[in-house]
Amino acid sequence: MSNIKVDQTLDCKGLACPMPIVRTKKAMDQLEPGQVIEVQATDKGSLADIQGWAKNTGHHYLGTLEENEVLKHYLRKSEPGETREPKKYPHTVTNDELKSKMEGGSKLNILDVREPAEYAFSRIPGAVSVPFGELENRLGEWNKDDELYVVCRTGTRSDLACQLLADKGFKNVKNVEPGMSGWTGATEQNQ
Repeated sequence: MSNIKVDQTLDCKGLACPMPIVRTKKAMDQLEPGQVIEVQATDKGSLADIQGWAKNTGHHYLGTLEENEVLKHYLRKSEPGETREPKKYPHTVTNDELKSKMEGGSKLNILDVREPAEYAFSRIPGAVSVPFGELENRLGEWNKDDELYVVCRTGTRSDLACQLLADKGFKNVKNVEPGMSGWTGATEQNQ
């Protein structure tokens, strides 16, 4: 299986989210339709990121192999007409708006779509860990009318998560921007 024919290999080892996606997007622009790229990453979050990005742009996510702690993601550049620009989810709240709602004592549904390791080190108190890759299988945990605040590290994965929730009929979803990278409110971590 490891002798997959690729047209380009992209080394993103050691890079944290969102850099693997930024580099993949640049490299993908240089490929011809139908060509395949292998993206090598060590960031576990890159799996959900790459899948979400491919789904949103229309490029074809082929699969991922893991070899010695390196994730090798395979993507095929789609033909023109198969692709679309990633749309941005329109309903957002700032970190400060979320912080004031929390300080007002409201009971909020905060979904943290980062990877479990990111969540374990630092999270908004009361946030529920729902890694982006698992979100679709866990939609039954909320009512479609619930107000949901979705957070990640920079607002990118949470943007994809909000689009997914809205597509599944959730009416009251907000993307928290810029997310944990700029969060100044209280945090908690696993003991």
